[in-house]
Amino acid sequence: MTRTRLLSLVLALGAALTVLGAGPAQAAGYRYWSFWQSGGGKWTYATEGPATARPADGSVNGFRFSVSEDSGDSAQPRTAPDFEAICGRTPPKDGTKRIALVIDPGTAEDAPKGETPPASRSACAQVGEDATSAEALASVAKPLRYNSNALLCGISGYPRTGCGEQVSGSGDVPKAPASSGGQPAGDRAGDSAGGGPSAGLLAGLAAVLALGAAAVWQSRRRKR
Repeated sequence: MTRTRLLSLVLALGAALTVLGAGPAQAAGYRYWSFWQSGGGKWTYATEGPATARPADGSVNGFRFSVSEDSGDSAQPRTAPDFEAICGRTPPKDGTKRIALVIDPGTAEDAPKGETPPASRSACAQVGEDATSAEALASVAKPLRYNSNALLCGISGYPRTGCGEQVSGSGDVPKAPASSGGQPAGDRAGDSAGGGPSAGLLAGLAAVLALGAAAVWQSRRRKR
């Protein structure tokens, strides 16, 4: 009878360990305006921010609001980077350059709670020859909203609040802000906030499982 109870305990602990270990941590994303540049008729994720980029005449810049984990999975603007389609009716002018801009506020799924994304639009900015992408955007899409770190938070008033906040994989629930070191608080080593069981819990269950197996083995030896 004792052996049967111990065996049942071992099997139950083994099942619990398997279930807890099977659930991978949920990746966190960030809700923000991503910045894109045209290249070969396609969108390319910009390697610098709009405040420092100085596009040449004939360039196309894109801005897309979405929830993304990183630049690798960030959503592109849904309008193709076509300079002629956007700026073809704006004649060149000495001392200026023309920058085609695509502003895509994204989908309702990516919108902050209580807000509705406006329609996507395009505009041709005619600005000074030394203007940055941020200055070109400001000339056609005011007001722009920035945070204290010069991160672009809102275009034409959308969204009204928030700035690059970390959200869960579903894009609905705000989570902890990034740590002072720049690494998201939920991704630090040893942090179990990502959704999976902690290493200590798994190790403890494994130890109990091993002890239970040893008890069963000892019980069998005594009954021989």
